[in-house]
Amino acid sequence: QVQLVESGGGLVGAGGSLKLSCAASGRTFSSYTMGWFRQAPGKEREFVAAIRWSSISTYYAEFVKGRFTISRDNAKNTVYLQMNSLKPEDTAAYYCAAMERYSRSYYRSADYEYWGQGTQVTVSS
Repeated sequence: QVQLVESGGGLVGAGGSLKLSCAASGRTFSSYTMGWFRQAPGKEREFVAAIRWSSISTYYAEFVKGRFTISRDNAKNTVYLQMNSLKPEDTAAYYCAAMERYSRSYYRSADYEYWGQGTQVTVSS
């Protein structure tokens, strides 16, 4: 069993930055693919970024490329999402997710077994 706890959300003006953290419990965290998803009111949950266990492979949704960076510290059982140049359309609840069983479909929420409770990010115009 893995428990995920996100932090770092808040209110920021357009063009600002936030860094989200996701602390994970579990001895095998380093082997998991970790992902960030987001969900805005009235919209479906969507993929934002993912990182494989080795940190060599990272993946991003097109709408965050060049602005967001995912990273992980396996010694601290933590994954991060650095968000720069934030836009009002980035406003959403952001969720951390862990994929225990390897899947090529890092962008599919259904392939992640564990989820955090989410942290709210609000970007004002």
